Amino acid sequence: MKILLAACNAKYIHSNLAVYNLKAYAEKYQEYLLLREYTINQQKDDILKDLYRSGADVICFSCYIWNISFVKELLEDLAQIMPDTKFWAGGPEVSFDAHTFLEGNPFVEGVMAGEGEETFLELVEYYAEGFAPAGSGQHKSLKDIRGIVYRDETGIHHNGLRDTLDLSKVPFAYENLEDFSNRIIYYESSRGCPFSCSYCLSSVDKKLRFRSLDLVKKELQFFIDHNVPLVKFVDRTFNCKHDHAMAIWKYIAEHDNGVTNFHFEISADLLREEELALMETMRPGLIQLEIGVQSTNPQTIQEIHRTMNLDKLSSIVERIHSFGNIHQHLDLIAGLPYEDYHSFRRSFNEVYAMRPQQLQLGFLKVLKGSYMMEAAEKYGIIYKKREPYEVLCTKWLTYEEILKLKMVESMVEVYYNSGQFQNTLRCLEDYFPDAFGFYESLGAFYEKKGYGEISHSRMQRYEILLEFLEEYPQISKADIRDKMLYDLYLRENLKSRPSFAPSQKKWEKEIWEYRRVHQIPKTSHIEVFRDGRTMLFDYQRRDPLFKNAYVEEVELKYDETDKRNPEFAG
Repeated sequence: MKILLAACNAKYIHSNLAVYNLKAYAEKYQEYLLLREYTINQQKDDILKDLYRSGADVICFSCYIWNISFVKELLEDLAQIMPDTKFWAGGPEVSFDAHTFLEGNPFVEGVMAGEGEETFLELVEYYAEGFAPAGSGQHKSLKDIRGIVYRDETGIHHNGLRDTLDLSKVPFAYENLEDFSNRIIYYESSRGCPFSCSYCLSSVDKKLRFRSLDLVKKELQFFIDHNVPLVKFVDRTFNCKHDHAMAIWKYIAEHDNGVTNFHFEISADLLREEELALMETMRPGLIQLEIGVQSTNPQTIQEIHRTMNLDKLSSIVERIHSFGNIHQHLDLIAGLPYEDYHSFRRSFNEVYAMRPQQLQLGFLKVLKGSYMMEAAEKYGIIYKKREPYEVLCTKWLTYEEILKLKMVESMVEVYYNSGQFQNTLRCLEDYFPDAFGFYESLGAFYEKKGYGEISHSRMQRYEILLEFLEEYPQISKADIRDKMLYDLYLRENLKSRPSFAPSQKKWEKEIWEYRRVHQIPKTSHIEVFRDGRTMLFDYQRRDPLFKNAYVEEVELKYDETDKRNPEFAG
């Protein structure tokens, strides 16, 4: 008997914690269990071949909005080439409409609905111990397993959901790290969420529970001892319980190995002085914070049942910025109730003004099982009928406006979130009515030129930006080119100079002499800018948080008889 857990991740770097938890929980049946991880970017034929040759008697797929169509197509073909294999599905994409899923996929035996560890253990026991003869009472039958929806000759049956699990009973999933080389480790210290945000599935599970801190510390030490680069906590609101969050943050700060970093999703306005004081002492990059703002419109926040003190959130984000050691990622969602185009513009500008390292502009996804799906008609929300169920329009936002916001999102991703245009953007924003207006105008330019449908190199992105600025004669192109050059050399020692960069030939002698006298390695770059400043970019001393080169102004020595004007190097 072989029972295989299959995950189809969005990218290779991702891993699927759920299937590893299921396998670990069914430890006493390890001899029967197999686990396979694939990505939705792989060729389906390669996955089919691998699953077929596994010889599995039972295959269980983990289903999410990013892989459900991919999984369904696999199942259709697998059912034909493996007619004797039993197929099961689990995960949020099938848990909330399991009956409909089974009706539409007659080759699937059943669905594990809701929290899966105990359900999967009993399902494995059912298959491993043999099918129960009718009325024998010797072994479990499918009708005895809570948490499943299954089919038999009489129809489709729902056995009801299980009670929530004690999270401390779930065994540690990562004893063997060889399978996770160059991949993100996901970890949970809690399940459930105390909040009721109407767009989120986490609000469905109101039974918030925490893993034992003794276990958490032991497992975090395992990651630290093995120099795991990044551990992402999947806790929905990590700091909703102060003592729990504080204990974990204190532990990783005290046991920092200088290598392992940790990512947390938090509610910033819940942070206390004690936590902030600790954060200020942390190694740069030790923790990353993802903060869901979603909207700054008070009516929207109230309507989606979200709890947030915006003034406090903004103050705390600014406070954390002042530490200079923590990467902050702020989220917005377009398409929420009572958020029209102008209201979203305000939300964008207010969050942008907080200067996060990443500003994620997302679009509402009307998820199965969420309150937002129930209220979609009330809000006039029209959304894609297939995953990812993304909003197309609402009472307050037209599809044309959604398309404009899509271009804003694209420009923010390329020019802001890349971190490659920091000084250039700060200079340009002063010439536009607001930050949103800049990205909106740039996005419209991309569309007009047809650039949005083409993949561009980083250097081409700079050149397109200069082309866009030709429409704004009041902006000094020379100043912008200097800012661009500075941004480029902040990131890397370029092998070839950009087309818009002024020649440095007239300074070659002085630069060479400075390198010789000060023993400057070739891994550093020296640039003379138009204003006469000479900057040294040292790539051996990068900023540990943002990875920018260390920069200092240096002074070149000029021959007194040289009549060149050092204030102009262009």
